[in-house]
Amino acid sequence: MNWYQMESQEVMDKLNRFKDRGLSQKEVIKRQRHYGKNELQSEKGPGFFRQFAAQFKDFMILTLLAAAGISFFASYAQGEMNLTDPLIILAIVILNALLGIYQEKKAEHSLAHLRSLQTPQCQVLRDGKRQTISSPELVPGDLVYLDTGCLVPADGRLLLTHNLSANESALTGETGSIEKTSDSLPMENLSLGDQLNMVFSGTMITTGNGLFCVTETGMNTQIGKIAGMLSHEQAPQTPLTRRLNHTGKVLGILALIICAILFFLGLQKNQPVFDMFMTSVSLGVAAIPESLPALVTIMLSLGVERMAKQCAVIRHLPAVETLGSASVICSDKTGTLTQNRMTVRNIYSTENEKTLLRYFLLCNNQSGPLEHALIHYGASSGLIYTEVRKEFPIIEEIPFDSIRKRMTTLHRTPNGYLAITKGAPEFILANCHSYLDKDGSTRPLTHTMRHRLNEQIENYTANALRVIALGFCLHKSRPDNNSLESHLVFLGMAGLIDPPRPEAYAAVKSCQHAGIRPIMITGDHKNTAAAIGKELGICQTKDEVITGADLDAISDRSLPAALKKYHVFARVSPAHKVRLVKGYQAMGNVVAMTGDGVNDAPALKAADIGCAMGRTGTDVAKNASDIILMDDNFSTIVSAVREGRGIYDNIKKAIHFLLSCNIGEIMTIFVAIFFGLSAPLLPVQLLFINLVTDSFPALCLGVEPPDPDSMNRPPLSKNESIFHFDTVFQMVLEGMFIGSLALFAYTSGNSTMCFAVLSLSQLVHSFNMRSEHSLLETGILGNKKLLFSVLFCIVLQCLVICVPVLQPIFHTQALNPREWVVVGILSLMPIPLMEISKRLHG
Repeated sequence: MNWYQMESQEVMDKLNRFKDRGLSQKEVIKRQRHYGKNELQSEKGPGFFRQFAAQFKDFMILTLLAAAGISFFASYAQGEMNLTDPLIILAIVILNALLGIYQEKKAEHSLAHLRSLQTPQCQVLRDGKRQTISSPELVPGDLVYLDTGCLVPADGRLLLTHNLSANESALTGETGSIEKTSDSLPMENLSLGDQLNMVFSGTMITTGNGLFCVTETGMNTQIGKIAGMLSHEQAPQTPLTRRLNHTGKVLGILALIICAILFFLGLQKNQPVFDMFMTSVSLGVAAIPESLPALVTIMLSLGVERMAKQCAVIRHLPAVETLGSASVICSDKTGTLTQNRMTVRNIYSTENEKTLLRYFLLCNNQSGPLEHALIHYGASSGLIYTEVRKEFPIIEEIPFDSIRKRMTTLHRTPNGYLAITKGAPEFILANCHSYLDKDGSTRPLTHTMRHRLNEQIENYTANALRVIALGFCLHKSRPDNNSLESHLVFLGMAGLIDPPRPEAYAAVKSCQHAGIRPIMITGDHKNTAAAIGKELGICQTKDEVITGADLDAISDRSLPAALKKYHVFARVSPAHKVRLVKGYQAMGNVVAMTGDGVNDAPALKAADIGCAMGRTGTDVAKNASDIILMDDNFSTIVSAVREGRGIYDNIKKAIHFLLSCNIGEIMTIFVAIFFGLSAPLLPVQLLFINLVTDSFPALCLGVEPPDPDSMNRPPLSKNESIFHFDTVFQMVLEGMFIGSLALFAYTSGNSTMCFAVLSLSQLVHSFNMRSEHSLLETGILGNKKLLFSVLFCIVLQCLVICVPVLQPIFHTQALNPREWVVVGILSLMPIPLMEISKRLHG
C-alpha cells in the first residue's frame, strides 16, 4: 500500500509512534545509520586526464594522429623539419578532446543544482520540542513543520493542514499551486500531481501551514530518483558525429589503400624507393582533409551566433546541427505551447456581464493566477479593480481552501450588506434557490434552468475550461458566518484556461509540413491536454491522447505502435518522459525535448536535443539541456530547426568542396605516377593547397543563409550518410575534372602551372558549391565573405609563384604572360562543367 492510501494514524504506527513528542535523539541516530543522510549522492567521476584520454577512441581522431605522425616523419626525413602541418592537426585533436570533456560535465552540474534545491534547515518535533535542524539530518519518521514560503526538505505524508498549498511545477510540470489535504486517498496508482496528501522534496509551500511525517529521504525521494536517472542517463551521439565518424573511417581506409597502390605502382615504374615512399605518404596525408574538424567547429560556432538572434542559446556545439535533423519534437505544454497565464475564455451571466464581472472583482483577493485573470478581464471591460473595491468596502473574507472549494466576501452597501461567494459550480448551484434575470429581477431557480446551467458547465469543462461560478445574497443586517453562503442568487460563471500562444498553431503546422512530428507532453489532466492539442492541430480527437497511467500498461513490445497512434501524453512522470524519448529514438527518430522543471532533466539529457526554457526553466533543466529557449516559445524551436538545417547544408557543402578538391589532388599525382611521370606536386605544395586555398573558401561556405526550401523537405534519417551515391559520384566527377585540368597544365607546361591550376580551379569551384541552383541565378556577390576569401587566396597563390624569396620554399618559378593566360582559362573551366551538371540534374 502507498503512503497516500494510509490513514494518518497508520502512517504514524509504521514510522513514528510518538506523535506528540516526535522521535528521540537515540532513535534519530539509529535511523541515520540505517538510512544515511538526507542528501543527493553522486558517484565520483573520472579525473581530467582519464577523461582526456577517453576522447582519443574515435577513429577520425586516431586517423588524424596518424596523419600528424606521418607528416612529422616526412618532413624530418627530407631534412625540412616543417612542423606546421602536424602541429595544426594536434591542435585540432586537443580542441575536440576538450569539447568532449565539457559535454561530459553536464550530469555533474545538473546534480549539483539538484542538491542546491534542498533547503539547508527545517523545523522538526523531536523529544517533545520544536527544533531547527539541518535538512541532511532528517530521517524517515521525523515530524516536520511547514510554513508559507519554505522549501519542502523531504518526501512525506501530511498529518495536519491549514489552507496548505504547494507549487510542484518543477517536479510535476503542472502549473499553479496544488491544494493539500491530510485525508487518505484510497485510489491506486495516483500520479504525483494527484497525491494531495503528500509533499515532495524540493517543492515550495505557497500558502498556509502544516505538519508532515517524513516517509523518504535522500536518493529515495522523488527528486532523488530523478537524480539517479540523470546520473545514469547517457547523452546520445549526435547525427553529425556519427556521419563524420563514418566519413573519417572511409577516408582513413582509402588513404591507406591509395598509399599502398601508389607505392607499389611507383616501384613497378622503377621509381626510387624512398622518393616513392615520401610521395605516397604525402598523398595519403593529402587524402585526409585535416582542416575538416576545425572547419566544422567554426561553422557550428557561427551557427550559435545566428541562433542566438532567434532567441535560442546553444550550450553544446553539436546541437546546432542536430536540431536540423530533428524528426520528433516532444514539447511541454505549459509556457511553451501555451502562454502560462490563466485567461478568461468565456463569460456566462444570467443578467448582465458587467454586473458579474463587478462581483468577481469584489470577491477577489489577488492571491493567484485565476484572480489575476479575472482582474485583467475586468480591466479590458473598463472595470478597474481598485475603483470597484472602493464602491463596496470589504468588511470580512472567508478565503478559498481545498475542502470548501469556495471563497466568500462580505461588503457594506448603502442599504445593508452584500455577501458574494465564488467557487466550484456544483457548490454554488447547490446553495442557490434563485437567479438574477436579464431585467434585474430575481426569479426561482427551476429544474429547467438548473439543467440549462449544468449544460453550460459541461460545455465549458468539455473544452478544458476551469469553471468558476458566482452567487450573491443581500442582507439588511450583518449576517453571521453560518448564513453568509446560504440562499444565494445565481449570477453567472466564467470559463478560464491557459490559452495557446498566438504563433504556436503556425509553428506546429510548419513542423508538420517539414516532416517533423510535434508531440505534446504535459502533467495536466487529459481533457485539458486534449483541448489544447486539438486547438493547435497536434491531435484531431481525444482518442489520440493517453495518460501516463495508461502508458504504464503498454509493454515495450507494443510501445512503437502506441507512439505512432498517440500525439498527446497527459499526467506523465519523469520516467514516462524518458521512456517516450527512448521509444521514439528506437524507431529511428532524432528527438528534441523541451522542458523547464526538475522532472524534465532526465528526458532533456536522454533526448538528441534537450531544449530548456530560459525564463521559467530551473537551473537543473538548463544544465541538462543542449539549447536554452530564451523566450520559452515553441516557434523558436521551429526557427532554430530552420537554422539547423541551413547549417547542416553548409557543412555538407564544405565537406563536398574539400573532398572534391582532395580527389583532384589525388588524381593529379596518381595518374602522373601511373604513366611514369615524376610527381607533379611536392608535399609543401599539397600542404599549401589543403590548409590555405581549400580551407578559407570552405569556411566561408558556412555563412550561407538557409535555403528558402529547407523546411519543405523531410528531415534526414538518423543513420543516413552525409552523402548519397549520386553525390559521391558527383564529387568524384568534379575531382577528376579538376585533376585533368592540372595534369594538362603539367604535361603542356610545367609543375608550377600544375600547382597554380590545381589551386586556382579549386578556388573558382567554391562558387559552384554555394547552391544547387545555377550560378547565373545566385551570382558571386551573394556571399561577400566567400568572394573576399577567394580573392585573398588568389593573391597568396600569385605571391608564392612570383615573389623570389618564396619560390625556393614552394619550389615554384615565375610564369610568363602566355602561361598565366593558360592557367587562367583552365582555372575557370569548373564553372561551365557545373552549370551543365546542374542543368542535367534539374
